[in-house]
Amino acid sequence: MTSITLPPNETQNQTAGGGVDAGDREISYVEAIREATSQEMARDDRVLIYGLDVDDPKAIQGTTKGLVEEFGPERVFGTPLSEDSMTGVAIGMALGGLRPIHVHIRMDFLMLSMNQLVNVAAKTHSMFGGRLKCPMVVRSMIGKSWGQGAQHSQGLYSYFMHVPGLKVVCPTTPYDAKGALLAAIRDDDPVMFVEHRILHFQNGPVPEQDYVVEPGKSRITAHGDDVTLVGISYQQLECLRAHQYLKDVGVSAEVIDPIWLAPLDTDTICESVARTGHLIVADNGWTNCGAAAEIVAQVTEKLQGKCEFKVQRLGFAPTSCPTTPSLEDEFYPTAQSIAASANDLVKGGPQGWFPEERPELAAVEFKGPF
Repeated sequence: MTSITLPPNETQNQTAGGGVDAGDREISYVEAIREATSQEMARDDRVLIYGLDVDDPKAIQGTTKGLVEEFGPERVFGTPLSEDSMTGVAIGMALGGLRPIHVHIRMDFLMLSMNQLVNVAAKTHSMFGGRLKCPMVVRSMIGKSWGQGAQHSQGLYSYFMHVPGLKVVCPTTPYDAKGALLAAIRDDDPVMFVEHRILHFQNGPVPEQDYVVEPGKSRITAHGDDVTLVGISYQQLECLRAHQYLKDVGVSAEVIDPIWLAPLDTDTICESVARTGHLIVADNGWTNCGAAAEIVAQVTEKLQGKCEFKVQRLGFAPTSCPTTPSLEDEFYPTAQSIAASANDLVKGGPQGWFPEERPELAAVEFKGPF
C-alpha cells in the first residue's frame, strides 16, 4: 500500500471545524469508510446500510466488514440485483425518517436508477417546498482496474453534478473518505459518494474520533507558483506525482483536490490560477461535458478580464474505456502525461519532454478480482 500524507497545515486549515489531529494513527481508505459507517450507525439508529453483497464475506472490499454482526441483519443486508427498485426503497426509507446508505458497487449501473435519483430523490426538497427531506447516501465505485473495460470503468459523476438537489463527493484520502462520509450521512439531501477502486488501497492519517469534511471546500495539497493542477479523485494522486516530476524541469506546480464536486469550491482554484497563470484539470472521465470542463468554465468566468491565464483539460478520449493494459496506458491520464502537458503549457508549446517513470512514484495497482 502507498501512504498519502497531507501537509498538516492544509488538513487543519481547510476542513470543517479547523481540522482534527490524527496523531500517528494511519488506516486504509477501506478502513476509513468502514469506521465512519460503524461510528455513525452506533451514534444514530436511523442509519442503515444495504445493497448488493454488503453482507458478503468480501464485504465490498472490506468496507462493510463486520457490520452485520455489529448491527444485525435489519440494518445491514444484501439486496437483489435490481438497481432501480432498490433505489426506490432508499428514497422511501429516507422519506420515512431513516438515513440509508445504498451501496451500488459500480457507478456504471447507476444508469439503471437514473429516474429514481434524478426525478425523485433530487427533487423531493424543492417540489414539496422544503417540507420533505431525502437524506440518503449512494456509494459507488469508479475507475480502471485489471481490464474491466467499457462497462465497468466509467466515472460518471459529472452526470450528477448537473442535477440540482444532488450533492457529489469524490474523496481521495482516507482522512477525507471518513470525514466526507460522515458529512454525507448527516446531510438532508441525497449525496453521491464516489470511490475510485485504486484509492481503496491507500493508507493515511485518520483520527479515531468524530469529524466531518463539509461540502464546498477544496484543499491545496502541494504548493507551487507556475501551474495549478486540479486532480479529481484518483487523479489527485497522479497530480501529486506530476508535481514531483515537474521539479526536474524547473516547474513549480500547485496541486488542489476539490473533494466535493457539488457544491464545488472554485474560489480556492481561482486564487491559485490568478497567481500561477496556468490551469490543468485531470479527470477520471471524458473531457466533453465533464467535471474538468465545468471547473475550467467556472474558473474562466470568474477570472476573465482580471488576469491572463491558460487552461487545459485532461481526461478520456471520445471512445469507450479500453480493456487491454497497453491501451489503458494510453487512455488514462498519468503522472507523466500530466507533467508533460503542464511543462508544455507553462513554457508555451511542445517541449518534447516526457518523464521516465520513477519506481518510488509508481501507481498502486488495483487488487482484484472483485
